[in-house]
Amino acid sequence: MRTGWMLIVALLALAGCGGGNGTGREDAAAADSAMTVSHAKGFSVEYLPGYKRVTVYSPWEEGKRLAVYYLVKSVDTETPEGGAKIVTPLKTLAVTSCTHFEFLDMLGELETVKGLCTPELAYNEKVTGRYNAKEIMNIGDAYNINIESLLMLSPDGVMLTSYSQQDENVIRISNAGTTPLFNNEWTENTPLARAEWIKFVSAFYDKEQTADSLFAEMERSYGEAVRLVTGADDVERPTVLAGGNYKGTWYMPGGKSYMCRLFEDAGCSYFYSGDETTTSIPLNFESVLYNFADADIWLNAPTATMDGLLKMDERHGLFKAAKEGNVYGFYGRTNEKGANDFWESAVAHPDIVLKDVIWAVHPELMGGYEPTYIIKLK
Repeated sequence: MRTGWMLIVALLALAGCGGGNGTGREDAAAADSAMTVSHAKGFSVEYLPGYKRVTVYSPWEEGKRLAVYYLVKSVDTETPEGGAKIVTPLKTLAVTSCTHFEFLDMLGELETVKGLCTPELAYNEKVTGRYNAKEIMNIGDAYNINIESLLMLSPDGVMLTSYSQQDENVIRISNAGTTPLFNNEWTENTPLARAEWIKFVSAFYDKEQTADSLFAEMERSYGEAVRLVTGADDVERPTVLAGGNYKGTWYMPGGKSYMCRLFEDAGCSYFYSGDETTTSIPLNFESVLYNFADADIWLNAPTATMDGLLKMDERHGLFKAAKEGNVYGFYGRTNEKGANDFWESAVAHPDIVLKDVIWAVHPELMGGYEPTYIIKLK
């Protein structure tokens, strides 16, 4: 495992502008403000004489570094070996995941995106409009980037998500002379921790103060929603289930997962809340029916309609929540091509997602609230 990590670090060093070859540290690590990271575990930002050091940690080996970036204002700035030197702010960027768009949009840097993967999955109208106007290039699939297109584009970096320790895609990107920027927000297991990756993105644009302010407002609004539930008198905690049976396996949120944290903060009772799993728990249908047959509410359903849910597996109709019509899914913002904004912008709006879930499970607390991402299946 150490060998794989060292290989990636070496490739990052080669892909950057070079480390330790500068003439001095006279250039300030200019940023509109330094910032701290309080929720996210997957990255850190340090302010050192002449440069910023951004470290991304391995999701698979605790404490191990996946990548190190030295952010400078001049290519001549001296930096240590063992990382990628990057001149900021970035001028051009390629992205492999739609989840990166909202952070960039909120920071006012969406115009720097010049390449993307699988454009039909994009929901953001600014992105789709620029793609249709041929201002953004299709660089292929996120798991198999078109290297010829990437070479033609020659962006300052490729923002991507790492899904394995031995990622051939990362090696190919690095060999093409472009620096991979690992935006791994998906590895965090709380909504606020995922949203805090806006600070990671901001460091590459020298917009830390902007990110700090945006995140502080998310944090305030999220806490306000939590207190709405915890501060209410005589609020019952409805039992919930999530997901659906797909090809014989039902993936239920683990007790330490992002989705379970949403359930908890929204005032729900969830069977696996005491479980230590941070990802999903694969289960067979029978065990799910045994533990969740009488659950009051079904959240995060895998289809947008009740008909679709029953076509997926007619046994879904055996659950109390389905019989009583208390099934909800995150399909409030989709387009004609099938793009779903929940999988794109929701990561940057944890407060809205939480309020949507509270609206579903505690409608009496939300008054005339209009949900953004969640719908009740019909």
